[in-house]
Amino acid sequence: MADCRTTAEQAEAGRHRCAVAIGAPAVLWLTVFFLIPLGMAAVASLLTAGGYGGIEPPVTAANYLRIAGQGTFGFAPVYPLILGRSLLLGLVTTVLCLAAGLPLAFWIARLPGMFKTIGLTLVVIPFWTNLLIRTYAWQILLSPEGWVTGVARWIGLVDPGAALYPGMFAVSLCMLCDFLPFMVLPLYVSVEKLDASLVEAAADLGANRWNVFRHAIVPQIRSGLAAGVTLVFLPATGQFVIPDLLGGGKTALLGNLIQQQFGPSMDWPFGSAIAMVTLAVVLLGLWVASLMGGKQGGAELL
Repeated sequence: MADCRTTAEQAEAGRHRCAVAIGAPAVLWLTVFFLIPLGMAAVASLLTAGGYGGIEPPVTAANYLRIAGQGTFGFAPVYPLILGRSLLLGLVTTVLCLAAGLPLAFWIARLPGMFKTIGLTLVVIPFWTNLLIRTYAWQILLSPEGWVTGVARWIGLVDPGAALYPGMFAVSLCMLCDFLPFMVLPLYVSVEKLDASLVEAAADLGANRWNVFRHAIVPQIRSGLAAGVTLVFLPATGQFVIPDLLGGGKTALLGNLIQQQFGPSMDWPFGSAIAMVTLAVVLLGLWVASLMGGKQGGAELL
């Protein structure tokens, strides 16, 4: 009996050593390239910018107060406005991707086998090219000579000689096209597993289309919705390449602000503080998404 117990303990110890050996490289990688730089940024955000881009004492919360709007001469809404503008752009992009991606996911899920593969391939084709190349292509399409501007001018949306670029319309359109796959793919996975009998039962019991969608469909695709919203909203909030190129460089966002502080301004403590605030926004978004995706089950169908 003792020999059996010893053998079981040795086997358990062997499995533990194996798990440690497998997980050690990943833990080391995350520690060196994520946790340590993150800790350095958190410490830097509480220090003061020195001369020529240096970081020096004293420890201060001035960088965070500056983001909150505290200026030399009182309240300065510049940075709160940038934060709000970034969140608004992320929200608008998420809503547009959801409005376009939800019906597209249902349509692809209802296609026959081979056509379903073709549909998914067409969705991910934008990933085959670099983001900068796609953004420059939109500059051409939305320029005064572009065919998209020509069609908009023909139907009266644009004045003669005007263009769709630069402007927020160009930014929103490019953001929609670039982030749409991140919404469609998780939604498609959830729609593929949707139980149609529940939808039919809700309709047979007299529910209108809205109630069928709300009580029989949404609870079944909630995890896909949560994943899609997270994958779109978080990177869209910190996006700076598309707004910078298609917005004409006239609208500052969180990404542009961080780039400016670590680049030309050489104010690393303030840039680190902005990065920490952005990280807090990301973690808050992940928490909300976990709440959205975690409330599934039969009770949600009632």
